[in-house]
Amino acid sequence: MKFLSGIALIVACLSVPPLARAEIAVKDDAGHDVRLPQPAQRIVTLAPHLAELLFAAGAGEKLVGAVDYSDYPPAAKKAARVGGYDRLDLEAIAALKPDLALAWESGNNPAQIDRLRALGVTVYLSEPSRMADVASQIERLGQLAGSEAVAQAAARRFRARLDTLRAANADKPKVRVFYQLWNAPLMTVGGPQIISDAIALCGGVNIFAQIDRVAPTVNIEAVLAADPEVIIAAGMGDARPDWLRDWQRWPEMTAVKRDNLFHIDPDILVRHTPRLLDGAARLCADLDLARQRRPAR
Repeated sequence: MKFLSGIALIVACLSVPPLARAEIAVKDDAGHDVRLPQPAQRIVTLAPHLAELLFAAGAGEKLVGAVDYSDYPPAAKKAARVGGYDRLDLEAIAALKPDLALAWESGNNPAQIDRLRALGVTVYLSEPSRMADVASQIERLGQLAGSEAVAQAAARRFRARLDTLRAANADKPKVRVFYQLWNAPLMTVGGPQIISDAIALCGGVNIFAQIDRVAPTVNIEAVLAADPEVIIAAGMGDARPDWLRDWQRWPEMTAVKRDNLFHIDPDILVRHTPRLLDGAARLCADLDLARQRRPAR
């Protein structure tokens, strides 16, 4: 009889439907509430750094579409292409039937993002402005994709390494830095850009931190007037851009006089991903070299 009662209890338990998972709700970087009835299963990323973040959050297998240059990790290359971050192919995105699109607030075309929403696609806007924001970004993507455990572990590792870098570079002498995103037009990073935070982490001072724009255009006269001690160039890849040598036309500039013209692969400093810590470590090493090159007093 006890055996039969036990069987009846098991059958009764199996017949009860499982509790539905609560609705997922997170705030994106624009302050919008992003809600999903269940974890996203088909995700499109509209900037290269977002594909990388999705993998870091443990949900790379849910990536069905990505923009050009979404090349890290290598598995991201397998996703269908949906145009460039600044020229999205909305038809290609809609054809993939995503239940979530991860967008770049300052990089994607706002009108196209509005159009995606009108097509019924849930959009999460990303715009981390401080290095610590990368960790919280990973956690939120883990929530949206249902991979919280992996995302939380990745976020903890990021924060621990960030704390180590911060401690190693605390109280170092300040170094005035010009970060050059591009040469024509001459573009740099303003105060809200995450690279400005990386410069500060390394004991540097972004000479254009007072500009309240992510990627402002400046003129050569403003750079010369600020007389940076270091110039760091981005460019298009891991090769040192030819235009970095153009600054040698002004030999009285401190950065030129002391040969403090550096290049850092933009993939590890421009993209808002865990690899940003690799770029920051390289940046800190360059600023240390600049300190060593100061004339003896």
